[in-house]
Amino acid sequence: MSSFPGYPRLLKAAIVSLDILNPIPNVILLQYNPKKISRSFQPTSPSGEGNGNPSEILRLNGPPVETIDIDEIEIDASEQLEKPDQNTIAVQHGIYPQLSALEMILYPKSSFVIANTILAATGTLEITPPVGPLTLFIMGPKRVLPVLMKSLRIAEEEYDPNLNIVRASISLSFQVLSYNDLSILHPAHALSIANQVSKEVLATFSLTNTLSSTGVTSPI
Repeated sequence: MSSFPGYPRLLKAAIVSLDILNPIPNVILLQYNPKKISRSFQPTSPSGEGNGNPSEILRLNGPPVETIDIDEIEIDASEQLEKPDQNTIAVQHGIYPQLSALEMILYPKSSFVIANTILAATGTLEITPPVGPLTLFIMGPKRVLPVLMKSLRIAEEEYDPNLNIVRASISLSFQVLSYNDLSILHPAHALSIANQVSKEVLATFSLTNTLSSTGVTSPI
Protein backbone atom coordinates (compact mmCIF):
# COMPACT_ATOMS: atom_id res chain seq x y z
CA MET A 1 0.00 0.00 0.00
CA SER A 2 1.29 3.44 -0.89
CA SER A 3 2.07 5.77 1.99
CA PHE A 4 1.33 8.87 -0.11
CA PRO A 5 -1.17 10.91 1.93
CA GLY A 6 -2.92 12.42 -1.11
CA TYR A 7 -1.95 16.01 -0.38
CA PRO A 8 1.35 17.91 -0.55
CA ARG A 9 3.51 18.24 2.53
CA LEU A 10 2.95 21.67 4.07
CA LEU A 11 6.10 23.56 4.98
CA LYS A 12 6.01 25.43 8.26
CA ALA A 13 7.10 29.03 8.71
CA ALA A 14 9.51 29.52 11.59
CA ILE A 15 11.39 32.08 13.63
CA VAL A 16 14.92 30.99 14.54
CA SER A 17 16.98 32.58 17.29
CA LEU A 18 20.75 32.04 17.13
CA ASP A 19 22.74 32.81 20.28
CA ILE A 20 26.50 33.27 19.84
CA LEU A 21 27.05 31.46 23.15
CA ASN A 22 24.78 28.51 22.32
CA PRO A 23 25.49 26.33 19.27
CA ILE A 24 21.94 24.93 19.32
CA PRO A 25 19.46 27.26 17.58
CA ASN A 26 16.09 27.95 19.15
CA VAL A 27 13.57 27.05 16.43
CA ILE A 28 10.06 28.40 16.94
CA LEU A 29 7.82 26.66 14.41
CA LEU A 30 4.61 28.52 13.68
CA GLN A 31 1.74 26.13 14.33
CA TYR A 32 -0.30 27.77 11.57
CA ASN A 33 1.30 29.70 8.75
CA PRO A 34 0.40 33.42 8.60
CA LYS A 35 -2.70 34.23 6.60
CA LYS A 36 -1.37 37.66 5.70
CA ILE A 37 2.04 39.32 5.62
CA SER A 38 2.46 43.02 4.88
CA ARG A 39 5.80 44.25 3.53
CA SER A 40 6.88 47.87 3.11
CA PHE A 41 10.01 49.30 1.51
CA GLN A 42 11.70 52.64 2.12
CA PRO A 43 14.35 53.46 -0.50
CA THR A 44 17.74 54.69 0.68
CA SER A 45 18.14 57.64 -1.65
CA PRO A 46 20.84 60.27 -1.05
CA SER A 47 19.88 62.82 1.59
CA GLY A 48 18.10 65.84 0.18
CA GLU A 49 16.63 63.81 -2.68
CA GLY A 50 19.46 64.82 -4.98
CA ASN A 51 19.82 68.38 -3.66
CA GLY A 52 18.86 69.70 -7.07
CA ASN A 53 21.67 67.79 -8.76
CA PRO A 54 20.21 65.80 -11.70
CA SER A 55 23.10 63.32 -11.58
CA GLU A 56 22.28 62.34 -7.96
CA ILE A 57 18.51 61.90 -7.98
CA LEU A 58 18.59 58.29 -9.20
CA ARG A 59 21.41 57.13 -6.95
CA LEU A 60 20.78 54.50 -4.31
CA ASN A 61 22.89 54.43 -1.17
CA GLY A 62 22.04 50.80 -0.55
CA PRO A 63 19.15 48.36 -0.33
CA PRO A 64 15.79 49.68 0.87
CA VAL A 65 14.71 49.42 4.48
CA GLU A 66 12.21 46.57 4.43
CA THR A 67 9.63 46.05 7.17
CA ILE A 68 7.53 42.92 7.60
CA ASP A 69 4.29 43.02 9.60
CA ILE A 70 2.52 39.78 10.50
CA ASP A 71 -0.88 39.91 12.17
CA GLU A 72 -2.73 37.28 14.16
CA ILE A 73 -0.53 34.22 14.19
CA GLU A 74 -2.42 31.64 16.22
CA ILE A 75 -0.76 29.36 18.76
CA ASP A 76 -3.07 26.77 20.26
CA ALA A 77 -2.40 23.82 22.59
CA SER A 78 -5.76 22.15 21.95
CA GLU A 79 -4.37 19.36 19.75
CA GLN A 80 -1.64 18.52 22.26
CA LEU A 81 -4.07 18.55 25.18
CA GLU A 82 -6.21 15.95 23.42
CA LYS A 83 -3.31 13.50 23.92
CA PRO A 84 -1.98 14.44 27.37
CA ASP A 85 0.17 11.31 27.72
CA GLN A 86 2.20 12.33 24.66
CA ASN A 87 2.39 16.05 25.45
CA THR A 88 3.32 16.47 29.11
CA ILE A 89 4.94 19.88 28.50
CA ALA A 90 1.71 21.28 27.02
CA VAL A 91 -0.28 19.82 29.91
CA GLN A 92 2.01 21.36 32.53
CA HIS A 93 2.77 24.69 30.86
CA GLY A 94 0.30 25.31 28.01
CA ILE A 95 1.91 27.49 25.35
CA TYR A 96 4.13 29.38 27.79
CA PRO A 97 7.29 27.77 26.30
CA GLN A 98 6.53 29.03 22.77
CA LEU A 99 5.60 32.49 23.99
CA SER A 100 8.66 32.66 26.22
CA ALA A 101 10.93 31.72 23.31
CA LEU A 102 9.50 34.62 21.29
CA GLU A 103 9.79 37.07 24.17
CA MET A 104 13.40 36.11 24.90
CA ILE A 105 14.42 37.44 21.48
CA LEU A 106 13.88 40.91 22.98
CA TYR A 107 15.63 40.26 26.30
CA PRO A 108 19.35 40.36 27.09
CA LYS A 109 20.58 37.17 28.74
CA SER A 110 20.16 37.29 32.52
CA SER A 111 23.79 36.17 32.93
CA PHE A 112 24.90 39.39 31.19
CA VAL A 113 22.50 41.48 33.28
CA ILE A 114 23.89 39.99 36.50
CA ALA A 115 27.49 40.43 35.34
CA ASN A 116 26.89 44.06 34.35
CA THR A 117 25.16 44.72 37.68
CA ILE A 118 28.25 43.44 39.50
CA LEU A 119 30.53 45.56 37.30
CA ALA A 120 28.41 48.65 37.99
CA ALA A 121 28.48 47.94 41.74
CA THR A 122 32.28 47.72 41.67
CA GLY A 123 32.60 51.12 40.00
CA THR A 124 33.04 50.19 36.33
CA LEU A 125 32.16 53.28 34.31
CA GLU A 126 31.73 51.83 30.82
CA ILE A 127 29.56 48.77 30.48
CA THR A 128 28.99 47.35 27.02
CA PRO A 129 25.39 46.33 26.36
CA PRO A 130 25.08 42.63 25.55
CA VAL A 131 24.57 41.51 21.96
CA GLY A 132 21.16 40.00 21.29
CA PRO A 133 20.57 36.84 19.29
CA LEU A 134 20.52 36.76 15.52
CA THR A 135 16.92 36.21 14.46
CA LEU A 136 15.90 34.60 11.18
CA PHE A 137 12.40 34.67 9.72
CA ILE A 138 11.88 31.61 7.53
CA MET A 139 8.94 31.41 5.17
CA GLY A 140 9.93 28.63 2.79
CA PRO A 141 13.34 28.03 1.16
CA LYS A 142 13.16 31.24 -0.90
CA ARG A 143 12.70 33.47 2.16
CA VAL A 144 15.30 33.05 4.90
CA LEU A 145 15.75 36.56 6.22
CA PRO A 146 17.91 38.00 9.01
CA VAL A 147 15.58 40.30 10.93
CA LEU A 148 15.37 42.59 13.90
CA MET A 149 12.17 42.22 15.89
CA LYS A 150 10.66 45.69 16.26
CA SER A 151 7.50 44.76 18.12
CA LEU A 152 5.72 41.77 19.57
CA ARG A 153 2.06 41.78 20.60
CA ILE A 154 0.47 38.81 22.36
CA ALA A 155 -3.29 38.57 22.86
CA GLU A 156 -3.97 35.81 25.41
CA GLU A 157 -7.32 34.28 24.55
CA GLU A 158 -7.83 31.11 26.59
CA TYR A 159 -6.51 29.51 29.78
CA ASP A 160 -6.63 26.08 31.39
CA PRO A 161 -7.85 25.53 35.01
CA ASN A 162 -4.31 26.31 36.26
CA LEU A 163 -4.30 29.60 34.34
CA ASN A 164 -1.73 28.37 31.83
CA ILE A 165 -2.21 30.06 28.47
CA VAL A 166 -3.52 27.51 25.96
CA ARG A 167 -4.46 29.81 23.08
CA ALA A 168 -3.07 33.15 21.94
CA SER A 169 -2.90 35.40 18.90
CA ILE A 170 0.42 37.03 18.07
CA SER A 171 1.35 40.05 15.95
CA LEU A 172 4.95 40.68 14.92
CA SER A 173 6.88 43.43 13.21
CA PHE A 174 10.36 42.86 11.78
CA GLN A 175 12.95 45.03 10.11
CA VAL A 176 14.84 42.98 7.55
CA LEU A 177 18.57 43.40 8.12
CA SER A 178 20.56 44.18 4.98
CA TYR A 179 24.29 43.95 4.34
CA ASN A 180 24.42 47.69 5.14
CA ASP A 181 23.29 46.92 8.69
CA LEU A 182 25.79 44.14 9.38
CA SER A 183 29.53 43.75 9.69
CA ILE A 184 31.12 42.04 6.71
CA LEU A 185 32.32 39.35 9.13
CA HIS A 186 28.82 38.63 10.42
CA PRO A 187 27.37 35.40 8.96
CA ALA A 188 24.09 37.16 8.16
CA HIS A 189 25.96 39.62 5.89
CA ALA A 190 26.45 36.91 3.27
CA LEU A 191 22.88 35.69 3.79
CA SER A 192 21.54 39.17 3.04
CA ILE A 193 23.51 39.39 -0.20
CA ALA A 194 22.35 35.89 -1.17
CA ASN A 195 18.73 36.96 -0.67
CA GLN A 196 19.23 39.91 -2.99
CA VAL A 197 20.90 37.75 -5.63
CA SER A 198 17.94 35.34 -5.42
CA LYS A 199 15.53 38.23 -6.01
CA GLU A 200 17.57 39.41 -8.98
CA VAL A 201 17.38 35.93 -10.51
CA LEU A 202 13.63 35.69 -9.94
CA ALA A 203 13.13 39.18 -11.40
CA THR A 204 14.62 38.01 -14.71
CA PHE A 205 11.61 35.71 -15.18
CA SER A 206 9.49 38.79 -15.81
CA LEU A 207 11.65 39.72 -18.81
CA THR A 208 9.36 37.60 -20.98
CA ASN A 209 6.88 40.47 -20.80
CA THR A 210 7.08 42.99 -23.61
CA LEU A 211 5.96 46.57 -24.12
CA SER A 212 3.71 45.67 -27.01
CA SER A 213 0.72 45.05 -24.76
CA THR A 214 1.00 48.60 -23.38
CA GLY A 215 0.84 50.25 -26.78
CA VAL A 216 4.36 51.69 -26.29
CA THR A 217 7.07 50.52 -28.67
CA SER A 218 10.06 51.99 -26.83
CA PRO A 219 10.41 53.01 -23.19
CA ILE A 220 12.55 56.05 -24.12
